[in-house]
Amino acid sequence: MAEAGHNNNVMMWVVFGMLLLILQGHAAAEAAKVRHFKWDVEYVFWSPDCQENVVMGINGQFPGPKIRATVGDTVVVELTNKLHTEGVVIHWHGIRQLGTPWADGTASISQCAINPGETFYYRFKLDKAGTYFYHGHYGMQRSAGLHGSLIVDVGEGEKEPFHYDGELNLLLSDWWHESVHHQEVGLSSNPMRWIGEPQSLLMNGRGQYNCSIAGGAHYSSNSTKCSLGGGEQCAPKILHVLPNKIYRLRIASTTALASLNLAIGNHKMVVVEADGNYVQPFAVDDLDIYSGESYSVLVTTNQNPRNNYWVSVGVRGREPKTPQGLTLLNYKPNSASKLPTSPPPVTPLWNNYTHSKSFTTSILALMGSPKPPTTFHRRITLLNTQNKINGGYTKWAINNVSLSLPSTPYLGSIKYGLKNAFSTVNPPEGFPNDYDVMKPPVNPNTTTGNGVYTLTLNSTVDVILQNANALSENVSEIHPWHLHGHDFWVLGYGDGKFDPKRDEKKFNLKNPPLRNTAVIFPYGWTALRFVADNPGVWAFHCHIEPHLHMGMGVVFAQGVQHVNNIPKQALACGLTGN
Repeated sequence: MAEAGHNNNVMMWVVFGMLLLILQGHAAAEAAKVRHFKWDVEYVFWSPDCQENVVMGINGQFPGPKIRATVGDTVVVELTNKLHTEGVVIHWHGIRQLGTPWADGTASISQCAINPGETFYYRFKLDKAGTYFYHGHYGMQRSAGLHGSLIVDVGEGEKEPFHYDGELNLLLSDWWHESVHHQEVGLSSNPMRWIGEPQSLLMNGRGQYNCSIAGGAHYSSNSTKCSLGGGEQCAPKILHVLPNKIYRLRIASTTALASLNLAIGNHKMVVVEADGNYVQPFAVDDLDIYSGESYSVLVTTNQNPRNNYWVSVGVRGREPKTPQGLTLLNYKPNSASKLPTSPPPVTPLWNNYTHSKSFTTSILALMGSPKPPTTFHRRITLLNTQNKINGGYTKWAINNVSLSLPSTPYLGSIKYGLKNAFSTVNPPEGFPNDYDVMKPPVNPNTTTGNGVYTLTLNSTVDVILQNANALSENVSEIHPWHLHGHDFWVLGYGDGKFDPKRDEKKFNLKNPPLRNTAVIFPYGWTALRFVADNPGVWAFHCHIEPHLHMGMGVVFAQGVQHVNNIPKQALACGLTGN
């Protein structure tokens, strides 16, 4: 009888436990929300840097509306294209689109461009907390201003592994006065007309052209002092804080070209998050941020509370011809119009790569983060080169193939076995051993292609990004590479040509950071590892807008047969003749 009573008690606790789990499940389901947004994309007149221009806005505003949601939420964006003469798509940068690869927002890869007058529904679940953003991914529409912030908070009952009292947000971008259509024609001309350096750097969509809120003498003899007012659309977005508090500053870069360095006068920053992944906290005076990257830093407001302090961004990796972007860290109750007593922080010398590498290699995964597999199934080496095609047109190429996207999106054409939709020739897995990455290519000619790297589902893939000399002597540029649909582990960086026998020994398999964007430095290599566990077709490309436009990218496909419920609107384009 005692045993029977014991068993009854056990059963009672099992049933109670199951009920508790069911109730918790219901609570989680109730906590998760479906967040609907109705967006119209169109060109609007705007003055991002106090000079009126045309920008690509959403619902009549620039930058686009900020999305803020919680892990587990479903985001539904009803996007209507109100542009008169061009298609549009939006990529949700850093969101892995688990189970919804058609919502990734890459024209010709995951979906058709949304034609003028059409409406497309993006629907996806947020699976991971972090600092993200969204942007156009068709032509050079990110350069035109199609971007905004996307913040994902931790789930109900979850906690961040760090404490803060308040939060600030900075979305960084660069801005040209020449239209993106003008820029695209220049890039596609023979000889190529380069887009040049941006006229201004924007912080939350606001900057100043040909003047400085810090005073003209700080920049050049011919610039004037501009007011903190500066007009409603270009007045700096002041960051308001209280003394002796800890603030989380979320920073994301959607620049088209510029690599940036950010600093706050008299304040250290403690880096705690990179691309939606927690990192071992470390303190810096300034940080480099490349296009496509995002960070969270903790800032303690422990300086003289009677002063305000400069927040500055300046150009790195290219000879800067663009003034710093500036705003204020305003210690309340000081007036926000009170200028700091010290000049803005000085951006490190543009080509001081030792400084950049020191920051980049300091980023390590927080203890307890997922570790990479210790071995790989496949290694793909991607040589980044600048080349010529068809008698003088300039292209960027990967393993001597410049990406030229097909008219029919890969996702649909692979899923339904459409013939002749794209090249079935496998793209090269590497480059000749005798290629000298320190010199311009001996044969500068390249070819275009749209073949796909087909990856075995759930296999571990290593990618070695190999930088090289461009067409001109002694020129090798920074390239930040962004992978859609996945995070990857950054196993290491190095100088010169990657040598497996020598360099694999240096790989960090203990605590490499998980990222979705990684930089390759001039004449260097970067080693990445990821698990191909997300069925779909995914872009992997340089996040510098004109470089991608000129062919600097590849396409990965995996497990497409497992993808279901692809909306017809994502498929029905470019099908004639197939």
